[in-house]
Amino acid sequence: MKDILGIHHITAIAGDPQSNIDFYVGILGLRLVKKTVNFDDPQTFHLYYGDEAGNPGTLLTFFPWTSSGFRGQSGAGQVTTISFSVPQASIPFWIMRLKEYGVTFQKPLVRFDRDVLAFHDSDGLQLELVGGPNEPSHPWADSPVPAEYAIQGFYSAALGMSRCDATANLMTETLGFRLVEEFANRTRYSIGDGYPGILVDLVCLPFDNPGRTGIGTVHHIAWRTPDGKRQQRKREELSGLGYNVTPVIDRKYFQSIYFREPGGVLFEIATDPPGFTVDEAYERLGTELQLPKRLEPARQRIKQALPQINMPASLLLEILS
Repeated sequence: MKDILGIHHITAIAGDPQSNIDFYVGILGLRLVKKTVNFDDPQTFHLYYGDEAGNPGTLLTFFPWTSSGFRGQSGAGQVTTISFSVPQASIPFWIMRLKEYGVTFQKPLVRFDRDVLAFHDSDGLQLELVGGPNEPSHPWADSPVPAEYAIQGFYSAALGMSRCDATANLMTETLGFRLVEEFANRTRYSIGDGYPGILVDLVCLPFDNPGRTGIGTVHHIAWRTPDGKRQQRKREELSGLGYNVTPVIDRKYFQSIYFREPGGVLFEIATDPPGFTVDEAYERLGTELQLPKRLEPARQRIKQALPQINMPASLLLEILS
């Protein structure tokens, strides 16, 4: 088994957490699989969305910066676009659904022989739905989106670069991706086939301003690794190449290491296990605030500092029943 299997999760910055839930659960039909806090800043939520079980390769997570209001700017040195996979036949459904909810979208285009529907979330984060074959997936049973149209996980992520050479070398020589397609300033890499989140695009933006982290932008992208042994092996390899890699950090649902790649994007390598049922039953995922053990003594104070959030009204009773 390879050390890197594809995208584990992507973490972005949101504004109002309720608007975030309304968009990703109520409109896109993803499951809120974990409601916790930013372990490094427990006055801020950390919301995880994914498929029925929150499988790696389906997880988009958010830190809602409710107090700062600081808006980011997408540009070089960032993940600039997050692309989800949907069945090809579902594109007309999604066009109608986005229209129904007043979400502005671009006319569908074709990229690398796939139909692409581009739009922004409620905070301006660039998203895409990419049509493809019906992949094995685990859609949320209580989703407002019928299973035959449901998001199947990540299709790809686009990394904006002012220069691509050093990042391309890291992706292929160290992380194990292979070049599969090129068009204009976009180069596509793959780490396998048949699984969600195996593609990444490097988009050379030589004249773009550097990105600025804030509401509506991506904070970091995490790559999957099967276990701690392979993670440690990759950490030693990266450190030997001169990357400033963090020690292994316990994120409760996975173990993580972090480093910045040459173009400036914050990379994480996260283990697949143990997953989201370590503190919550499968059928109850995302229904209660979960905290790491070290923060449990401060639970009441943390809850009082966090804003009130709810599931979209149309789903609340069904999920909690």
